[in-house]
Amino acid sequence: MENQEQFDSGGYLNMELLRFTTAGSVDDGKSTLIGRLLYDSKSIFEDQYEAIKKTSEQKGEEYVNLALLTDGLRAEREQGITIDVAYRYFSTPKRKFIIADTPGHIQYTRNMVTGASTANLAIILVDARKGVVEQTFRHTFIATLLQIPHVCVCINKMDLVDYKEEVFEKVKHDFKAFASKLDIKDLHFIPISALMGDNVVDRSERMSWYNGQTLLYLLETIHIGNDHNHIDCRFPVQYVVRPQKTEFHDYRGFAGRIAGGIFKKGDKVLALPSGFATTIKSINTFDGEVEEAFAPMSVTITLNDEIDISRGDMIVRENNVPHNSQDLDIMVCWMNEKKMVKGGKYALKHTTKDTRCMIKDVKYKLNINTLHRNEEDLEIGLNDIARISIRTTSPLFFDSYKRNRNTGSVILIDEGTNETLAAGMII
Repeated sequence: MENQEQFDSGGYLNMELLRFTTAGSVDDGKSTLIGRLLYDSKSIFEDQYEAIKKTSEQKGEEYVNLALLTDGLRAEREQGITIDVAYRYFSTPKRKFIIADTPGHIQYTRNMVTGASTANLAIILVDARKGVVEQTFRHTFIATLLQIPHVCVCINKMDLVDYKEEVFEKVKHDFKAFASKLDIKDLHFIPISALMGDNVVDRSERMSWYNGQTLLYLLETIHIGNDHNHIDCRFPVQYVVRPQKTEFHDYRGFAGRIAGGIFKKGDKVLALPSGFATTIKSINTFDGEVEEAFAPMSVTITLNDEIDISRGDMIVRENNVPHNSQDLDIMVCWMNEKKMVKGGKYALKHTTKDTRCMIKDVKYKLNINTLHRNEEDLEIGLNDIARISIRTTSPLFFDSYKRNRNTGSVILIDEGTNETLAAGMII
């Protein structure tokens, strides 16, 4: 009823959205955890539950296998593993959520990068019996490489270690020792049993020694308002709106999604690459005109002066401009079977701008298990992460990925087949 009232009043549409990703070794219980979240928060239909109950019985399993809710591919269900990124959507009265259930295997690193690239929070699962393993390091490193602001370590399968506090404390201690070398802004630890439902949605009575929050409570209340860069104003123009109607005869608006900062009516702004200055006349959203807008809102901005602006240009503040260069150093995750070619030419997409680039140099390949830099073997293939330098055919206006995930990321595309080859983070 509460959800219905919110929906009727438009509250549902205005609810804050949290994107989170799950990562962990094979059989750590990622899919079971998501299934438990969906089931306990009453976000699945009765027929869905009956279907997985029936499948669980056919397989002779003691419990209803909630993991079947997310393992959508047939191969995943047969092998009991996650191969592709599975996205699931659910909501509670407090927030909307998008979950990216990402694979644990090393050969699916690209899938994890895909699922985690837009996440506000990463849930890293650790099997309480095995403790911190190599996969844990790898997934934590990828989460920090992708600058995910919040990390929650869920120590799962506590039911298999008799819910002992010392097991939880040991995992926490081992993880912190490793994490101290990485740049993690916000770190949480929760002992859970996804199978039994302990500390997932409801507080566990079997772990009275733990007085922290449950996982769902953390997801509902964690502050994500500062995850976007609200300092550097960046508005990549996606589309020029010219209605060509009598009532809007002279209307010329620039539509797009704000990538950073706060834009207000009357602000002095600069159009790049032309460098012409003007002021903001109006800011319009789907619901009408607003006085100010901020990331990640989609808006149409009109200006007080007639300036030639087209798709791929950027509107910024006069005294705060992004870097401007044709030579970039980027960390790439290679996502295609075709190997990278040094000196090769590729299409490049950055915010709303399309251009071309050439691979100038491969600095090193990263061993994501040991974090060592390999400067000898510089052949970059599927799932490899490497630091490279490129030169673009036209200058890009960018920030470092660390400062702004929107203006600091690029995609490399095969010009012949239009396949995505790599995701890159500007250093």
